[in-house]
Amino acid sequence: MRVLVFLLCVSSFSFAQNIDFEGLVVDAKTNKPIPYVNISFLNTLTGTSTTEEGKFSLEIPNSYLAKEIHVSSLGYKDTVLLASNLYKTKQLKMEEATFELEEVVISKALGESQVLNPITSYSITSGFDSSSTPWVLALYFPNIGASKKYLETVTIFFRDKNEFKRDQAKFRLRFYSVNPITKKPEKDLVQKSMILEAVKSYDYTSIDLSSLKLKIPPEGIYIGLEWLFIPYNWYRKDEKDQLTNKQRIEDRFAPTFGGMYTKNQNFKVMIYGMGEWREFKVKSKDNTQNFIPAISAKVAKG
Repeated sequence: MRVLVFLLCVSSFSFAQNIDFEGLVVDAKTNKPIPYVNISFLNTLTGTSTTEEGKFSLEIPNSYLAKEIHVSSLGYKDTVLLASNLYKTKQLKMEEATFELEEVVISKALGESQVLNPITSYSITSGFDSSSTPWVLALYFPNIGASKKYLETVTIFFRDKNEFKRDQAKFRLRFYSVNPITKKPEKDLVQKSMILEAVKSYDYTSIDLSSLKLKIPPEGIYIGLEWLFIPYNWYRKDEKDQLTNKQRIEDRFAPTFGGMYTKNQNFKVMIYGMGEWREFKVKSKDNTQNFIPAISAKVAKG
């Protein structure tokens, strides 16, 4: 079964009067550019990300200036403002988010390790693509027994796309606590911006997190994969529209994260875009398995 996620056509823009929506995002205190800030027009499927120099550029219909935009970046307060205001000033200043960290005891030895959601390359059946607006794809890992556990390693699997010619694509890794009422991702557990690369022809990448001593909350943890809509990740896809059967050209952004089916009902998938979290559900043909991003986590008991 082929699963395509977040592939939405924006060709209708060509019939509107378009303008260049561009500017710079900086830190409110230091005035330094902020890289990899995600910018989304609310109630639309349009967005972009800032480059490493904090710059953004996007072609939009003139009518979109009346809409609100949602601006988010790890370590900063989310901002919602009118697009027309940012269009005039060409600059947005973001304020740092305040957070508290638990005391970390580096000398404490970790105990027995186990792998949650073990994966092989043969497990990957399809993937998660992104177009139109930046998204975060998050997989929930339960803390069975609510025991003391720490994340040691996270492994993310990918699928190659022939249309993407660069050898690497960048994405951001995020970790969220769980809202006890809604069960959705809530707060970032790590404020450090972890920019990783998917390397062409390599099935996966792993990151060692043992030095962070990241404790998994009793309610569990969401591991998030954030697409970055930057020129470095851009490519163009020419394919038939599944509804109209006509050829269409779309802007896409790498990487393509691997996807797999699982019978384990403990895993839950959420997507974040346009300022809110939504649950994502795709079932296998026999309705016994759920389609989830191919992420595995090695944890150690405290």
